[in-house]
Amino acid sequence: MSGARDRGARPAVFLDRDGTLNREVHYLRAVRDLRLLPGAAEGLRRLGRAGFALVVVTNQSAIARGLVGARGVDAIHDELRRRLARRGAALDAIYVCPHHPEWTGRCRCRKPAPGLARRAARDLHLDLAASYCVGDSAGDLGLAGAIGVPAVLVLSGHGRHTARALAPAIPAAHVATSFRTAAEWIIHDARRRRRGR
Repeated sequence: MSGARDRGARPAVFLDRDGTLNREVHYLRAVRDLRLLPGAAEGLRRLGRAGFALVVVTNQSAIARGLVGARGVDAIHDELRRRLARRGAALDAIYVCPHHPEWTGRCRCRKPAPGLARRAARDLHLDLAASYCVGDSAGDLGLAGAIGVPAVLVLSGHGRHTARALAPAIPAAHVATSFRTAAEWIIHDARRRRRGR
């Protein structure tokens, strides 16, 4: 799916949520604990203007563990969208894996498995060959590899720990200090890739 080009499809940026767009907390369970990271909305605005679909793909094992219900996660996502909208940014979709192998058994949607990203590609008519993946964990980098797109590791959230753990050979096309700088790199790299075709 990632090899063939579809001229009518949009490129996407697949985004992690916690530690990438909002501050990392130990199991985000309540709207009151949601805090956008500095520059996250600006990065989303820039990517949107550049023509990218913006798709959050997030593992939320707190649902499997019984720490929060699906409706609670929906409320957090509703608030996330509201806060981004107040800053002129929007997400095209949010896809959630509610599972954890120790609690619910194996699934095909928990990152780094590609199930949710591939579903988003079908649902939203996305061009995986021109897409990117951004996140702060090894699972995010693994998702990028699973769907055949360049990975960008952000050093927010768990990103610095991930970089140390995977050094010296971090499996990412780029390492960015924040989501805003990740967005800038993606826009420039996408232009370079288009020129090279």
